[in-house]
Amino acid sequence: MITIDDILETNRMITENKLDVRTITMGISLRDCAHPNIDKFCQNVYDKITKSAEFLVKTGEDIETEYGIPIIHKRVSVTPIAIAADACKTDSYVPVAEAMDRAAKEIGINFIGGFSALVEKGFTHGDRVLINSIPQALATTDLVCSSVNLGSTKTGINMDCVREMGEVVKRTAELTRDQQALGCAKLVIFCNAPGDNPFMAGAFHGVSEADKVVSVGVSGPGVVKHALEDLKGADFTEIAETIKRTAFKITRVGQLVAREASKRLGVPFGIIDLSLAPTPAVGDSVARIIEEMGIESCGAPGTTAALALLNDAVKKGGLMASSHVGGLSGAFIPVSEDEGMIHAVSEGSLSIEKLEAMTCVCSVGLDMIAIEGDTSAATISGIIADEAAIGMINNKTTAVRVIPVPGKKVGDMVEFGGLLGYCPIVPVRNQYSSEAFIARGGRIPAPIRSLTN
Repeated sequence: MITIDDILETNRMITENKLDVRTITMGISLRDCAHPNIDKFCQNVYDKITKSAEFLVKTGEDIETEYGIPIIHKRVSVTPIAIAADACKTDSYVPVAEAMDRAAKEIGINFIGGFSALVEKGFTHGDRVLINSIPQALATTDLVCSSVNLGSTKTGINMDCVREMGEVVKRTAELTRDQQALGCAKLVIFCNAPGDNPFMAGAFHGVSEADKVVSVGVSGPGVVKHALEDLKGADFTEIAETIKRTAFKITRVGQLVAREASKRLGVPFGIIDLSLAPTPAVGDSVARIIEEMGIESCGAPGTTAALALLNDAVKKGGLMASSHVGGLSGAFIPVSEDEGMIHAVSEGSLSIEKLEAMTCVCSVGLDMIAIEGDTSAATISGIIADEAAIGMINNKTTAVRVIPVPGKKVGDMVEFGGLLGYCPIVPVRNQYSSEAFIARGGRIPAPIRSLTN
């Protein structure tokens, strides 16, 4: 039974602690759009997206108004274009990205994901075309997001793709240099990518999903931090219990929005992603939660343990609140999108090496990190390989979203705007080369834990 105290508490979460539903994301299958003619395929894609998600934005706005719950973004994810467009007789999928962008603007959403390829074991023709098209596609569109999954615990790591993606990141940065390499902020390189993730830039509609689904990504770092402020001196068991109870309440808000959106749109409910997704706003930071536990500045010894506790407790609390939890679910650590992370990098307590250690226990990986523009493609590939290895060995999702900003050096600040935030240039130890390692190519074999049958 919902009491007046429950209502008042939820209201405080929203008004004082920045609780929001970060996104309602509609996943749409494009497999029935296949056509050998690229122009016809693009028209099919545009028509399917605009028809399927015609009322997505209005529905989100209506729910937001009626329930008083902020819904920050409305988004769409589609079948990986490398799969959907594989029948097209073309050497570029840039027109497909442009059709996706037009459709996204027509229906008024914030982002559209799925300009993607799944290549953990190798490449099809469509995968090759997609990867080669990424830099130009992200430079000529505004709302399209791209991702590539190049490894998994079951298959190992496609090191040929690792090498190529370092070069793709560099080309994307160069083509969007007049926007502070913003194209790279819309590109994620995964290991163990989930097919039901509602968060950008890595969202795509997985091949095992229904024709259309609605999923919700919740947020709430500020709510968790506020809950811990009254626990000065408490032991870690009490901290974990408090985070679990708080995550339960946050997830219930997301569950309400997801079910209401599903009913009104006539589309099946997919999953709740109960990730703590920070913003650049003060008081909405995962780093500040870690510091509330007693770490003087995020990145100091103990940070990884604190993040592990947080991530686990969030998952446990969220699982009790919904039977359909999926996506990434846990705690995000995107540097430019987290006010506390930005401060920690600026103060020198948080480095890319420490961030890599933290990715062993968080939801994703090295996320929204601005680095020097002259960082080599091989060094970026080395970073991707290291993150993929962490994901592969630990049977978890990891990802890399680094932004080599042309002309920028350590000490400079880069502004991306909106939820993407701002970031000091993070130093990378690149005085020693990874080139010979990355040039080897082939596949890193799957670990022994892949043999689970």
